[in-house]
Amino acid sequence: MKRFIYTLLNKMRIKSFDGKVFVNGFSILSKTTKLGYNCHFNGMRIRGSGEVIIGDNFHSGGGCKIITSYHDYDNDDYIPYGNKVIHKKVVIGNNVWIGDDVLILGGVNINDGAIIQAGSVVTSNIGYCEIAGGSPAKCFKKRDIQHYERLLFLEKFK
Repeated sequence: MKRFIYTLLNKMRIKSFDGKVFVNGFSILSKTTKLGYNCHFNGMRIRGSGEVIIGDNFHSGGGCKIITSYHDYDNDDYIPYGNKVIHKKVVIGNNVWIGDDVLILGGVNINDGAIIQAGSVVTSNIGYCEIAGGSPAKCFKKRDIQHYERLLFLEKFK
């Protein structure tokens, strides 16, 4: 029952979605979020007014956050930060898996087939089929691209 309610509330809130959306854990997606087909959320909060685009066959663990807006601390009239807010876009490609408690900051692109290790802080772009982790997240391995692309061709999506 919770899954149904979480999914319904988020579908009504977001900008658009292309098909199946599954919100299995408490999640709050922003009004600027666009989802592809077959997206699974197990506890995600998307904060800020920057656009968030998430591709097809996305899966997230619990406790994840995407933050797309922050205060301009360099060009405003107050310290420690001003009232001016900067918004940055986040793009997450197709077939991306994000582990538990991952933080993704604005201005980041996570390319198709990437996996982000639990507890990571993503501050820069992650490449095609890269497996990244840490704070800040860095690529430490690549998926077996031939195997990934064979599964992609066979349409073996979870």
